[in-house]
Amino acid sequence: MRILGIDPGIGICGFGLIEASSRAGAKALDYGAVTTEVDAPIPARLKELYDSLVQVFEETKPEVVAVEKLFFSKNITTGIVVAEARGIVLLIAEQRGVPVYEYSPNQIKMALTGYGAAGKTQIQEMVRVHLGLEKKPKPDDAADALAVAITCSFLYELGPDNDYEFSNMRRK
Repeated sequence: MRILGIDPGIGICGFGLIEASSRAGAKALDYGAVTTEVDAPIPARLKELYDSLVQVFEETKPEVVAVEKLFFSKNITTGIVVAEARGIVLLIAEQRGVPVYEYSPNQIKMALTGYGAAGKTQIQEMVRVHLGLEKKPKPDDAADALAVAITCSFLYELGPDNDYEFSNMRRK
């Protein structure tokens, strides 16, 4: 199954495509980040993000999209713009009829490391190990997107009736 993971952002939006044949078997097919002009008005940046992500979807042809849920800590203004970027991702997936699964940062950390408060470095190392990469993926946003895709690969095959602890993280 081709899973496109997305780490949404307005300035940098990470993406990572994996091919998952089983819970233990996945390989990275493509990853990177889409960036927008920092000085451009928000509507122009959202259009730039939309156009770039449409191209990513066309080139990668995902069967499933996995998106990181928003986490608000202190800066609500940044969160709003990230939510707008996330909306672009959801719109493109819907336009193409690709199912979307959403995972919180804690769910991703638990799935990859077994520890909900794992640090960024631990997550990146687990992404590297799971995908058999020689080095950690760069930029960090791409590594985060791959982590979301891997999380989906772990949870997608479980099915809604499975008693596994994470089965409640699935969304149709």
